[in-house]
Amino acid sequence: MKTSVIQSVGARDIRFPLPPAAGTDAVHSISEYAYAITIPRDSLGQQGLGLALTLGKGNQLVCDAIRLLGELLDGLEIEELMADFGASFRKLADHPQLRWLGPHKGAIHLALASITNACFDLWAKTRGVPLWRLLLDLTPEEIVHLLDLSYLEEILTPRDALSLLHQQSPNRAERMSILRDGYPGYDTSVGWFQYDDVKVKDEALRAFEQGFHSFKLKVGSREGERDVRRAFLLRNALGPEARIMLDANQQWTLPQALEMCGFLHPMSPYWIEEPTHPDDISAHKILAEAIAPVPIALGEHVPNRVVFKNFMEARAVQIVQVDCTRVGGVSEFLTVSLLARKFGLPVVPHVGDMGQIHQHLVLFNHIALGHERLFLEYIPHLKDYFVRPALVRDGVYQCPQEPGSSCDLKEAISLN
Repeated sequence: MKTSVIQSVGARDIRFPLPPAAGTDAVHSISEYAYAITIPRDSLGQQGLGLALTLGKGNQLVCDAIRLLGELLDGLEIEELMADFGASFRKLADHPQLRWLGPHKGAIHLALASITNACFDLWAKTRGVPLWRLLLDLTPEEIVHLLDLSYLEEILTPRDALSLLHQQSPNRAERMSILRDGYPGYDTSVGWFQYDDVKVKDEALRAFEQGFHSFKLKVGSREGERDVRRAFLLRNALGPEARIMLDANQQWTLPQALEMCGFLHPMSPYWIEEPTHPDDISAHKILAEAIAPVPIALGEHVPNRVVFKNFMEARAVQIVQVDCTRVGGVSEFLTVSLLARKFGLPVVPHVGDMGQIHQHLVLFNHIALGHERLFLEYIPHLKDYFVRPALVRDGVYQCPQEPGSSCDLKEAISLN
């Protein structure tokens, strides 16, 4: 294998206006997705690409942070970097000047996510394999060296992580069929907040005809009656067997959440997502106890492994929606997945990457960690911008085969 040395790390601010009302929720009313992109180039003429999601304004701030943190990667050989990436991750996260802007959250941590994802992408391309294959080919010891487990020692030590990985090794072969069968998806794009009732129903029936059996509806209206009406409309349209998730995007206070969950309970939501402020672990715990067995799902705005640890310890979350474009990239995603395995919680990622990278990560989670095969969020709005968009057939993600993490963007390539 020829030596791949990182010679430069660039950043790109790329934005994608969406059709009217697409991508909207109870707080995000402007239809624009944006990626802060990291592009490392190596001595072999290859380049990686990493993503962090924003919603337009402010994307340039993350790109500025990428350029500053990326200076630490110049001249590093990719195999040496990834052999102990956990240590490099911690060095980047604890930059003596930039750490002040977090720590481990906000624009600076989004930049770290983009950089980390780019390193994993370049590594997989250098080895000529898809990311899922690269991760599955690593030994448990090599996986643990990818992770920063600091501040988790009372719950998840390196020895604990190794034990979890080794425990799952004997049964890995039984779970390899997922590579042939694919990974189920659920459709978020049917229930955007600014869609009118007719469009919600039409989009849901279209998705059902395309093979989806699980759907998400955005709630959190100022008028609670609107949420209740739309939730029952969707239930009546799709029938009792469909799984319908309700996402409040943090818009309820705890008293409102308790009241609204009572009104919505008769339509049998599969989960309640982001019901209140993402930093209020106590409120989530109270609500989780009140609405059980309906689970609380969250993670879109949980910035790092330490906060996830606290949610899990408090039993304030039942569905872990960690997103590798919101925490510190693939490395921290794997750490949170191990934490969730330790607590016996399922991982259903939020897909700021539109599922491109996560379609690899859920395969690793299922095969290597023994996580339950549930489903992966599907949002098709940016599929035409990716060089190799995720292939979803009959509601199921098909296993990607190309080298890398499937996140190359046509516009990013045209800029080089």
